Amino acid sequence: MSEERDLLANRQAKRQRWLAQGGGYPNAFRRSDLAETLHATYADADKPQLEEARFTASVCGRLMLRRVMGKASFITVQDSSGQIQCFLRKNDMGEEAYDAFKDLTDIGDIVGVRGVLMRTDKGELTVQAQSLELLNKTLRPLPEKFHGVTDQEIRYRQRYLDLIMNDESRAVFKTRSRVIARMREFFDGRGFLEVETPMMHSIPGGATARPFVTHHNALDLELYLRVAPELFLKRLVVGGFERVYEVNRNFRNEGLSTRHNPEFTMLEFYQAYADYKDLMALTDELLAALCTDVVGSPTISYQGLELDFSKPSAQMTMAESLVALGGMDESSVDDEDALRARLQTLNLAADPGWGVGKLQLEVFEAQVEERLAEPTFITQYPAEVSPLARRCDHNDAVTDRFELFIGGREYANGFSELNDPVDQADRFAAQAALKGTGDDEAMHFDQDYIDALEVGLPPTAGEGIGIDRLVMLLTDSPSIRDVLLFPLMRPQ
Repeated sequence: MSEERDLLANRQAKRQRWLAQGGGYPNAFRRSDLAETLHATYADADKPQLEEARFTASVCGRLMLRRVMGKASFITVQDSSGQIQCFLRKNDMGEEAYDAFKDLTDIGDIVGVRGVLMRTDKGELTVQAQSLELLNKTLRPLPEKFHGVTDQEIRYRQRYLDLIMNDESRAVFKTRSRVIARMREFFDGRGFLEVETPMMHSIPGGATARPFVTHHNALDLELYLRVAPELFLKRLVVGGFERVYEVNRNFRNEGLSTRHNPEFTMLEFYQAYADYKDLMALTDELLAALCTDVVGSPTISYQGLELDFSKPSAQMTMAESLVALGGMDESSVDDEDALRARLQTLNLAADPGWGVGKLQLEVFEAQVEERLAEPTFITQYPAEVSPLARRCDHNDAVTDRFELFIGGREYANGFSELNDPVDQADRFAAQAALKGTGDDEAMHFDQDYIDALEVGLPPTAGEGIGIDRLVMLLTDSPSIRDVLLFPLMRPQ
């Protein structure tokens, strides 16, 4: 601790000398070049060519390496694009400026450098400094440079340190940005309209999840952070916007895990005159485009699992999956007693009020989900657990719904939308009854949405895709916290 105090005191003293010499966190330096651009532009220029041409450059960023050798020094400056080496010499900068550099700067400081491009004897592109300006005197040292930030707690709680020190982390979040941009391009190119819907709802809906509750003082009104934008997006389809999508933040009052964060990002989209089969095909197209355009190949590796998105995903009904992967007999899949017995063997409690559909889902989640390694659409979810999905024409106990699983995790949920207002009202009533028995995740009865359905929702299909999990997949990240800039953490 005494060593750390000495380091902090030394930086404070340098700051005071800097201020006394006329410093003061200046904001006039303007760079003309990024490190990455310089490396790309002059990749083929050899040492004699650079000496003859004397190309000028101005760079700025964080001081990551500092080697002082008497009258000459090398530093490495890191900007948002990468790193560039700079060569500082007393004869070029002048004695006063060079001595100020040696006296005042430390690793981690923000600096601006102007000079001409050169190539060292080892062949490294370098800015030969004519001037250096200290732009920010940092008061805390960076983590040990050779190991970066390896402590997970520090990485998540102090993401700025992680981004400064770890190239891999910066790459993950750049990929995340490209994924979302490519998603928008994909849907814009297919005639979808990007929209924004409310983040605060007077009635939470669109998913079976426990909401966060807040209060609006002026209206003295209890409000909920949205668990999903679904019901508002479908209102827009009623209004005539036949293809809409939203990249949105959702909030669900649930636990933390490698797969879950209470605040997360979803893509939701709705298409009139389409069904769930159309959206499964569209989802396969989207995944192939993202892998090819963002990662560079339709075949990717995730945590040792090789995945090929150049071909359509497998398909299996929930009942079929319970037999093929859950070990149940075909005759017992719809048998309530058999399903309850299976849950009992798994040491899982079954509520007495659960019907066959809910029991099937519980067995599926316990025994089947984690075995779905290859991209697989599970279809025909029970109506009991699908309160917003259209019933199947040939079996009204199940719905025209699918979920996409990859590597044992759910990535997407979609279905042909229920557009019968009477059926929807009945299902809302059933959900409200469950809420009355203490089910915090059951839906409320939303009369305004019923009113919208009575105006007429065209035959429509809709889907939600978890962007955080998708970025995990495309960056080979094991935890959702690795792809969230600022994941929720328990206070220290």
